[in-house]
Amino acid sequence: MHEWALAESILVSVQQIAEQEHLQSVSEITIRVGALQQIEPSILQFALKQMSEGLLKGVKFRILKAKSTLKCRVCGATWQYSSKKLGKADAEAIHFVPEAAHTYIKCPKCGSPDFEIASGRGVWLEDIKGVK
Repeated sequence: MHEWALAESILVSVQQIAEQEHLQSVSEITIRVGALQQIEPSILQFALKQMSEGLLKGVKFRILKAKSTLKCRVCGATWQYSSKKLGKADAEAIHFVPEAAHTYIKCPKCGSPDFEIASGRGVWLEDIKGVK
């Protein structure tokens, strides 16, 4: 369950940003998660709430998904990543090691495993609402 480790990193980052911005309180944090990360939003939400303390206690967390777009380096085709097209074991492997995607995903046009992740990989803080 890397959602817990991810939640810890998010909270540390938010705390640092809040201190840099001299925020007295934080009311809402928006987090965007790339589909390729295959993060379970309910587990991440639970972990964030359980680990929040101090300035971040009681904060509302919004977790949004970002579609992952892949682009074939061989034929130039682009497509949206979907874990639904994979078997459970393959999707689980990508969940824990997104870099393994090239082993399990092929270009739908030419079948090549040589593609780049054009968008939708990673986790980022999209917005932090607070009061100075």
